[in-house]
Amino acid sequence: MSLVIWCLCGMLSMFGALAYAELGTLVPKSGAEYVYLYETVGPIPAFLFAWTSTVLLKPAQVSIIALSFGAYVVAPFFPNECEPPVLAVKLFATLCILLILFINCASVKWATAVQNFFTAAKLLALAIIIGVGFVRMCQGHVEYLDPRVTFQGSATNVFAYGLAFYQGLWAYDGWNQLNYITEELIDPYRNLPLAIIIGLPLVTLSYLLVNMAYFTVMSPEELLQSSAVAVTFAERTLGYFQYLIPIFVCMSTFGAVNGTLFTAARLTYVAAREGHMVEVLSMVHVKRYTPFPALVFTTILAILMLLPSDFETLVNYFSFAAWLFYGGTTATVLILRYKHPDWHRPIKVPLILPIIVFIASIYLVVAPIIDEPAVEFLYAALFILAGLVFYVPFVYKKYHPKFMDYLTVFFQLLFEVAPSHYVPE
Repeated sequence: MSLVIWCLCGMLSMFGALAYAELGTLVPKSGAEYVYLYETVGPIPAFLFAWTSTVLLKPAQVSIIALSFGAYVVAPFFPNECEPPVLAVKLFATLCILLILFINCASVKWATAVQNFFTAAKLLALAIIIGVGFVRMCQGHVEYLDPRVTFQGSATNVFAYGLAFYQGLWAYDGWNQLNYITEELIDPYRNLPLAIIIGLPLVTLSYLLVNMAYFTVMSPEELLQSSAVAVTFAERTLGYFQYLIPIFVCMSTFGAVNGTLFTAARLTYVAAREGHMVEVLSMVHVKRYTPFPALVFTTILAILMLLPSDFETLVNYFSFAAWLFYGGTTATVLILRYKHPDWHRPIKVPLILPIIVFIASIYLVVAPIIDEPAVEFLYAALFILAGLVFYVPFVYKKYHPKFMDYLTVFFQLLFEVAPSHYVPE
């Protein structure tokens, strides 16, 4: 059933990405959900998204991937029966985030080069795992892939799959990343849908084949018990070359942190530019032309989230809040089709796709609460609504405390930043 969920998560991500492609070419501005909500249903939902995403979602995403990086860095030094020290995992996660911050602050070209290089490393690691899996299948190691056996014991309660989808969809998260930098894309009308149509089916196929490869080596129980599945797989199949896989996985997660921080800073920057965040976050470095304050802001929050949290708690927090807004944003496709049917749409997807994503988002928000009510979901909902405490006085009433001017000037001098319209292209 886990393989079925991997496949369904890929399909749902594809449908969501195609719906976003229509929005991205209809409203060709950076900022993704924030911009689409702002243009369609107004400033309050857009602000709540910006508040939730910049303070919770994006920092949590950076933290989650960095924790994976830390886990794979320390995993080779501890046998399977020994749990790696949590402090060591979080220390390496912090170092990863700080190094990525330095790269992104230094140069956009550096950040892009890092992304390209580490994506290539990721693909090589996947190719090795999938290749070994094919060899194992040809040797007859398919006892854990026999559908007559493997579907036994699967949950029959439909609401029980909510958290499973959270974990699967977390692995696909990033399908909307290009929409955060639409203004920086070359020929977005062509390249945005092309990246989606080519990228997501390949990602889905890769996830399926990698998990099938794992099942040629480990039982479902062993897979669940392993703190770093790829390391366990390598130990049992690659012999002297087993250390290649954790190295490649570390490179892969390092690249993922880089991409996430890159887009997270752009969302914070765009929200601040619209007056929905403090002014200094809308500024760029006068020499490097990078959104320095937004990068530092996201990094500080991501590191703070590493301190008390574990991987699953962060994923559940992230997924509940994220799919609340993903569903709302997908609904804007339907709203804009109704309100502005005459607008030119370079990409026009079948209406059934955003409808499926919208219905799925309702399930993903409600199902985990029904199946396993947890206080985390209440905290996440209250956190989203708490944004109104800041929206009413500072955005709607436009209250501007005097001391903020002094803080803005202080951080401008400290970070050497200025409003983007004062910085030459």
